[in-house]
Amino acid sequence: MRVGEALGLPLRERNALLLAAGYAPVYPETRLDDPAITPVLDSLRALLAGHEPYPALVVNRYSELVAANDAFSLITEGVAAELLEPPVNVLRLALHPRGMAPRIRNFEDWAQHVLERPRRGLAHGPDPRHQAMLDELTGYLPELGDPAGDHLGFAVPLELSSSVGELRLLTAITQFATAVDVTVAELSLETFLPADAATAELLKARPSQ
Repeated sequence: MRVGEALGLPLRERNALLLAAGYAPVYPETRLDDPAITPVLDSLRALLAGHEPYPALVVNRYSELVAANDAFSLITEGVAAELLEPPVNVLRLALHPRGMAPRIRNFEDWAQHVLERPRRGLAHGPDPRHQAMLDELTGYLPELGDPAGDHLGFAVPLELSSSVGELRLLTAITQFATAVDVTVAELSLETFLPADAATAELLKARPSQ
């Protein structure tokens, strides 16, 4: 356990390390529909609601949608219905030609950002689902060049056409740093923030749903 902590391994990989060493896994993995995890999900839903009028969502380790706030509907405008059938994968949603892709004005830069998610998953070791997603996403893309370099200097903005106007959004990801349950540790709260004053005003002026 000390080795896993020193290496910064995710809890799932720490359990695998314990098994490989002949020990029982220490960290439980609770199903999302287990009543024991309800307080966690309720807290996350409160954070989603509190982030209005800006979009926010919660995903699992494979970027499948767990929950989202009302403003997330701005992100999914015009997306093909089949891509919104559960389980919704937000990476597929972003890069699929019948998803967000036609509305992303800086598609090449944003695509490189999106591809980093399954690549990070594979950095911890082989995983058929991460590999399959990386292969699928890569298949949606033209040959990518180097990033344009016209970012804010510290993050890649999502430049998105929407019903309320042209949006420039930054993303922030929050996780449970002290989680001792595999499922909870693998949940990510992803929030979209305005990258400029014009985007902030457009989102604040959007009528509540």
